[in-house]
Amino acid sequence: MTPNYDDLLQIANMKMPFGRYKGLALVDLPEPYVVWFHKQGFPKGELGRLLAQVYEIKVNGLEYLFTPLKR
Repeated sequence: MTPNYDDLLQIANMKMPFGRYKGLALVDLPEPYVVWFHKQGFPKGELGRLLAQVYEIKVNGLEYLFTPLKR
């Protein structure tokens, strides 16, 4: 899975719509929370697709790449 530039912008700026971390940008979600989703199953639709990419970004330590993309 290779994210495109639009996905990266969404991950940097889209807010988590529910739960404990509601309102936090997807890329800023704590890694244990994203790993939990990976184990339990990501939500359906676009949010799940983006969270799956966030998982790959976090386990590979690539969060620093998002600094210039954040609004």
